[in-house]
Amino acid sequence: MDKILIVDDDPQLRKSFVRVLENENYEVVNASSAEAGIKTLRESEFDLAVLDLRLPGMNGIEGFEIIKKIAPKMPVIIMTAYGTTENAIEATKMGAFDYILKPFEIPDMLALIQKGIEAGKFMRQKVEMGGENREEAPESEIIIGRSVPMQDIYKSIGRVAPTEATILIRGESGTGKELVARAIYQHSSRPEKPFQVINCVAIPETLLESELFGYEKGAFTGARTQKIGKIEQADKGTVFLDEIGDMPLPIQAKILRLLQEKSIERLGGGKNIAVNVRIIAATNRDLERALEEGSFREDLYYRLQVVTLHLPPLRERPGDINLLADYALSKHAREMDVKKPDITPEALKELENHSWPGNVRELFNVIQKALIFSRGCPIRAEDMRRAIHSPGEDMQEENGDLPHWAQRKIFCPDQENLLGDLTDEFQARVISRVLEHHNGNRTKAARQLGISRPTLISKIEKLEL
Repeated sequence: MDKILIVDDDPQLRKSFVRVLENENYEVVNASSAEAGIKTLRESEFDLAVLDLRLPGMNGIEGFEIIKKIAPKMPVIIMTAYGTTENAIEATKMGAFDYILKPFEIPDMLALIQKGIEAGKFMRQKVEMGGENREEAPESEIIIGRSVPMQDIYKSIGRVAPTEATILIRGESGTGKELVARAIYQHSSRPEKPFQVINCVAIPETLLESELFGYEKGAFTGARTQKIGKIEQADKGTVFLDEIGDMPLPIQAKILRLLQEKSIERLGGGKNIAVNVRIIAATNRDLERALEEGSFREDLYYRLQVVTLHLPPLRERPGDINLLADYALSKHAREMDVKKPDITPEALKELENHSWPGNVRELFNVIQKALIFSRGCPIRAEDMRRAIHSPGEDMQEENGDLPHWAQRKIFCPDQENLLGDLTDEFQARVISRVLEHHNGNRTKAARQLGISRPTLISKIEKLEL
């Protein structure tokens, strides 16, 4: 459960925060002053803090400076009234994740909190290389592989990470480009500085420029205040531009300027702003073809090519498949809180015979699906074939009335409490589908299921959905 610290001197606002965030399954601790918040932070770890700037005694800016020293990788969201946005902007330049104006809409705050928590985990979660220590570091993400191509990648990361060189990571979708970028960041000379991740295709083109570079007050309709962009927020840190091959041409020109001149210009502004960031970029596109088509700038292409890492597709390192499968099985079993099942040699052979067009990501999804099918029983070849080739997980046996997941439990030699487990399994599947139908809205889902919202939350926690 993610843990959030709220620092605000308004008792009613703190009470409302606790109620709303606990309903969203967060653990919440609140403090009425910066001093109290700092004391709490020294005693416990948090995933995110929400800090008001107007506080009795020590003000929010002073408190923020101390908070960043105590927990440099914990995202901090600043709350501010409209008339004090200059201080909020200053805090953002100092490393705050973002700021929000009071009064705010609850959905906007919840979305910002979720983004902040994800960003914090991205920075803090360690990335190990090689896979030898996966039992000793269960909470770490691990780049798995002992093949010659992967050994070359580890060596390259070790050589380029401590430098200030711009790095381009190339490889097919699902090969682990994001993990490699994180490993470079964590082994760089800037591991305690900000790490901003921007997916160039996940953000609409109309918003990408302002997200990257920020904007000045009045730059466009709705720009009520100045906004600091992600690149400026990452000053002295690292920016990871994922899917840069799909970046629009006008924004490519601004990235080129950043690389050449170490400066940016906010949207609607005419002032050069010096920034010191290291750029790591990644793409699965054929950039050479993009050059020919005119969809990628030639000068930016050569600027990014200072150091290029090519991640091999899984089909070019089949010797790593069993290692990856074992790690994925351990990881998913731990997340689902089930005993890691055995996997038969025939099942492993099914993995080795597959071409893996989706690479490591596809393999992890297949292992997760096979684990759901088996539910603790040894994973057989037919389970693996079904996981690889079936579009869904509710397929029935050819000659049976029960779905495959139910029949596997019946014939599992170690199965106990069969009826209870089948009931839980059925409830988990129905609740998941209903939540998906209502886009995660628990109130609507509870109403359709005919249970109260607290009962639904209790079942979500019990069934670990």
